Amino acid sequence: MEEKTLFQKIADGEIPSKIIYRDELCFAIYDINPQAPKHILLVPLKPIKRLSEATAPEDAEILAHMMITVPKIARQEGLTDGFRVVINNGLIAGETVPHMHIHILGGRPMHWPPG
Repeated sequence: MEEKTLFQKIADGEIPSKIIYRDELCFAIYDINPQAPKHILLVPLKPIKRLSEATAPEDAEILAHMMITVPKIARQEGLTDGFRVVINNGLIAGETVPHMHIHILGGRPMHWPPG
């Protein structure tokens, strides 16, 4: 059996964290190293290692659900003027936790191109 990821431990209450949203497929927390005034992580309860490994039929349902949930969380957090959505896939892209998650960033002007 594989060791639980950091996000699984948070979801299971083994690591304390303020969960700001939770439903049957995902949960959201504030990033501990925020890159914007609002930096939220939306995490699937099912551990999908990274986006490029989301191949199971139920993964499509989870990913679609999460994308529909992003604007709901953005509104909840007052990001009515806009927000950015980021998914890092692989170490070179900045992935630091091997459990796919969506970054929701807002509260300041975003620049292009990103980092």
